[in-house]
Amino acid sequence: MPKGIAWPLAGTAKDALEQLALADEKVKPFVEGKAIVKVIVVPDKLVNVVVK
Repeated sequence: MPKGIAWPLAGTAKDALEQLALADEKVKPFVEGKAIVKVIVVPDKLVNVVVK
């Protein structure tokens, strides 16, 4: 697990995981000024943000 990332508890809703990922300070530079095409959430595993 990478340092500095606060992981939510297991069973967190997909919408909440998406909002947490997009609000994360480490993610913001990658999505700032770009159009978010798709957000893929695999509960308890990952959140993938596709930008254009």
